[in-house]
Amino acid sequence: MHVSWYFDFISPFAYLQLPKVLALRERVAIAPVPILFAAVLDKVGQIGPAEIPAKRTFMYRHIQWTARREGTPLSFPPKHPFNPLQSLRLAIACGNRWDAIAAIYRHIWRDGKDGDTLESLAGLAEQLGIDDIATATAEPQVKNALRTNTEQALADGVFGVPTLRIGDTMFWGNDATAMAVEYLDDPAMFEAAEYRRVDELPVGVERKR
Repeated sequence: MHVSWYFDFISPFAYLQLPKVLALRERVAIAPVPILFAAVLDKVGQIGPAEIPAKRTFMYRHIQWTARREGTPLSFPPKHPFNPLQSLRLAIACGNRWDAIAAIYRHIWRDGKDGDTLESLAGLAEQLGIDDIATATAEPQVKNALRTNTEQALADGVFGVPTLRIGDTMFWGNDATAMAVEYLDDPAMFEAAEYRRVDELPVGVERKR
């Protein structure tokens, strides 16, 4: 069964899920797929959770609470949301290696450093074997890979990050990790009657947009 993990470094929830995904790799191969979350939001017609002031306050508190509860070291970067483009391209330039992805996440979300400029990422890039980050992240194949990843994610039905895709089934968010693990144990779980019923539940009312 093919498993993919769609992520964007802008997401602290992806950082919180990362240790669980790494642990899950012990039982199933997982392909990491960096995508641009902002492009996904634009395509599906949503705004980011950090763009709603009251939701932003709650979300940041919930992230800190979750990290403390799970024992995950976390320190927000100097600003958020930030532009993750260079971080995403760095991951691709590193061949989407899991160690590189984890190092970039630690740089931003554990150590609380900027992840949006070449200058802020240059030292990390050198540690990852990229001596000239400007050249590496500007390569056409790197830029095209990120664009292709994002387009494919949208084609697959991805609407947020992080998302685990197991076969053709999507599991969105850090809090869906246990659900994804249970699905791996029992791929027929959604064939139960009530799951099938809610999959086809009719819409009762639609808001005017």
